[in-house]
Amino acid sequence: MTEINAVFFAFSNESLWFILLAANFFSILFAYRVFGKTGLYVWIPIATILANIQVMKMVDLVSVGVTLGNITYASSFLVTDILSENHGRKDARKAVYIGFFSLIVTVIIMNIALAFKPNEFDLIQQSLKNIFSLLPRIAFASLVAYAVSQLHDVWAYSFWKHRLPGTRTLWLRNNASTMVSQLLDSVIFTGIAFWGLLPTDEFLQILATTYILKWIVAAIDTPFLYIAKFMYQRSWVKDES
Repeated sequence: MTEINAVFFAFSNESLWFILLAANFFSILFAYRVFGKTGLYVWIPIATILANIQVMKMVDLVSVGVTLGNITYASSFLVTDILSENHGRKDARKAVYIGFFSLIVTVIIMNIALAFKPNEFDLIQQSLKNIFSLLPRIAFASLVAYAVSQLHDVWAYSFWKHRLPGTRTLWLRNNASTMVSQLLDSVIFTGIAFWGLLPTDEFLQILATTYILKWIVAAIDTPFLYIAKFMYQRSWVKDES
């Protein structure tokens, strides 16, 4: 593991951002290809939990301070769009509810775990505290933002699909639903998670950069939605019927 870390440390933050993006999106396609809808359902708690841990780390991208987690969290919108496109609104909403459940359970279980008194040989308690003691506020922010943005995304995708059906307008309904949902998510999450904890200038910078990065991710995920649609039409996705 140390050797793997050493390899990634050789890259700039900007290069790592694209590597992380590729790792997320290709993992989603792989999960869909091998496990079908189940693979997409599994991805939702992965993205939800990891994003809420990653968001606590702040980094510089092109000399601008941003929080991590934007790519991983935004990948969940790609998953619900794939489900909406190929399987229907009901399956997409199910994925959203799985995300709620996974985050709530993580918060409860990890805070119970933190309450255990470590023995004299423990080396990890403080590290766990540094990550998960902040999680309730982050999780609350994420849950509210997730509820509004993800359910809006599922509704909006269905709305646009009904009015603009067909593969030719797939890019439009994907971006019309996701980019508005990402704006709702960024405003709600950043406001609850960081308002009052950071100077106003830093807060506004994080809000702006968070949305811009999510907007970029939403634009980049469009070809992956086309690929998922192609895979489904060619019956390359595991049949779960």
